[in-house]
Amino acid sequence: MSASTGYYLEDEEKSIARLEDARDVYAIEAAPDRVIVKRFGRLGPFLSRLFASGIEARGVERVPENQRESKNAWNNILMWWSVNTVFDIIPIGVLAQSTFTLSFGNAVATILCFGALGAVATAFVATLGPMTGLRTMVITRFSSGYLGCTIYSVLNILTQLGFATTTVILGGQTLSNINPGTLPSVVGIIIIGVCSLIPCVVGYNMVHFYERYAWIITLISMLFLCGLGGRAGYNINAQKPLQEEMGHTLTADILSFGGIVFGLFTGWAPIAADFNCRLPADTSPMRVFLLTFFGLFIPICFVTILGAALMTITDPAYVAAFRGGSTGGLVAQVLSPLGHFGQFILVLLSLSVIANNIPNTYSAGLSMQALGRPFAIIPRFFWVLLAFVAYTAAGVAGREHFSTILSNFLRILSDWTAFFIVIVAEEHFIFRRKNGPLGGYNLDDYDTPSKLPVGVAGILAGCFGAAGAVIGMSQAGPLGEMVGAEIGFELAAVFSAVTYFPLRALEIRLTGR
Repeated sequence: MSASTGYYLEDEEKSIARLEDARDVYAIEAAPDRVIVKRFGRLGPFLSRLFASGIEARGVERVPENQRESKNAWNNILMWWSVNTVFDIIPIGVLAQSTFTLSFGNAVATILCFGALGAVATAFVATLGPMTGLRTMVITRFSSGYLGCTIYSVLNILTQLGFATTTVILGGQTLSNINPGTLPSVVGIIIIGVCSLIPCVVGYNMVHFYERYAWIITLISMLFLCGLGGRAGYNINAQKPLQEEMGHTLTADILSFGGIVFGLFTGWAPIAADFNCRLPADTSPMRVFLLTFFGLFIPICFVTILGAALMTITDPAYVAAFRGGSTGGLVAQVLSPLGHFGQFILVLLSLSVIANNIPNTYSAGLSMQALGRPFAIIPRFFWVLLAFVAYTAAGVAGREHFSTILSNFLRILSDWTAFFIVIVAEEHFIFRRKNGPLGGYNLDDYDTPSKLPVGVAGILAGCFGAAGAVIGMSQAGPLGEMVGAEIGFELAAVFSAVTYFPLRALEIRLTGR
């Protein structure tokens, strides 16, 4: 036994020695910290101390099965519960009335239906984490090749930075509105950004620890907000006169708002596997699916419906608070009967956005590494720091245009995540199924371009999906203008689904991979 152990230790040392060439960075999955320390020479001792202190060294390398752990399985629901039981989900529900003039009943129905569709799609992607031990963007290499992964990584970087920007703006503005004139919104934005950064620099375990408990205090604060809103007087029929014509206008508003809701759910799909890839490979996919589904569906629906309900308050003081301070002003007015305790609750709600921003920050760093080998050789925490600087600067610059940024960003987001999910799903259920054309995933090939798909099918199907999204735009697309609604994500999904299957089948026939 000792001879065998010595053999494997010697073999590992030889393998690490060969990794001075950056092209072999992914070959060491078991000891990324030792590889990084050896690669960076004079910085090695400093990096070694960082990793010894608990900073995560692992980036986009596959997690070996002997390093998986089952203790965080329930975090598939608890983490997503914390991430989505947050203050910055409320403005999504507010958009139902402020932008689309939907009645409360129509808003609720739209949230539930489109939310269920988005939650199913995202929960499916989450099942691939334990199955492969890979981060989400790297998984796309098995459908769209190395180049396709790079393209998706760019889209995901923009997505996560966009989410993070809207999050820090709302959190920072709300903090500054608690006692107007005492805390500039710029300082508030920086506070939210720094608090989000710390767990992400530490890494996977710290992220899970924080998200395991963050939802508790926020949920209690939300219940206070819900109750005080009822005291102010919900009027669920307040918006009905705005939709007397019903018909075409109502359909257009439902489809457009539904696209935003769908994007709110599927915005997590490109990172869904990032936070469970350390679970054992034999973890039940159905268990992961259900925990993720309910971890998304229940809190997002609750908070968005609460946002829609707050907009039904017709008291002039509350209407004026919304007009003068947007969602933050309205929430502050709802909590005002509690005096200083209400301000304390508002502080807690403002800080709740940190839980929402942590996955954005963490996964933006991973997506930067997934761009390619030259990016992967740089430690993960450096990219996390870069993401923090980027979205904090963007938040400071765009802090006066929150509502416009939010609505436009989420509409675009739902379009690309739709064709991303469709392509990954078709690859998984058709081409990688047991006894299918490829018979499963050869996970050892995840960083070998010559053994991965060429990517032509995935890239072309994505282009067709993007074309569908453009055609479905309500103000620029011919079909969207005809319908009078935003139907980009629906057409993106259909166009990519119809084209990916024959293109991928042809690609496999010609290349065998």
